[in-house]
Amino acid sequence: MQIHARRVGVTGPHGPLLKPTSLLVEPGELVLVAGDPGTGHTALGLVLSGRMRPSTGEVSPSAAELRRHVVLVDSPDVSEPEASLTLAGVVGEELAVNGARSGRKAVADWLVERGADEHLDHRFDQVPAATRCALMLELAAGRPGATTLVLDSPDRYHGDPRGWLELARGHVTPERSVVALCTTTSAAVLDVPVARIGADNVVENEEFE
Repeated sequence: MQIHARRVGVTGPHGPLLKPTSLLVEPGELVLVAGDPGTGHTALGLVLSGRMRPSTGEVSPSAAELRRHVVLVDSPDVSEPEASLTLAGVVGEELAVNGARSGRKAVADWLVERGADEHLDHRFDQVPAATRCALMLELAAGRPGATTLVLDSPDRYHGDPRGWLELARGHVTPERSVVALCTTTSAAVLDVPVARIGADNVVENEEFE
């Protein structure tokens, strides 16, 4: 599914949350979008996933269509799991949403298959960053109808941006795109083409190879 944001901006009660940003996401792309902290990563993620109406500009397809097909992954204060939940609890909830078996044994078996069963009863905020990111992306990709994953600010807990970038790239398929929202610092470390929050990226945005 193609997503086209045209100068979308969000204004909150105390001022701009997201400066006008244009972005085109094609099926099968990995798109990295960078901005300084506080420039609207989560607001952009909410707009791209149809969960927030932009104050200015427009996004297509419709919000209803976006909500059916775009999953906002691990977004701070939005879809981020409660830190006090165990990994088993988080995985169980996500499997249930995906329509999969979600009992204790099913969750344990699912984690064993992914080599993460040692963290079964750990608090979610104590799960290693690479494991957390990998599992949340896989669970999001398993959502029925998901064609776009929007990974929000993985660099807030993942020390090496190359790690989450590779995990994100691993979930790109010909039918599924991944948008990763990160800081400009992470983008500089990665030294790859990026779109910018607060800019018109439709012309200069490039697909990752």
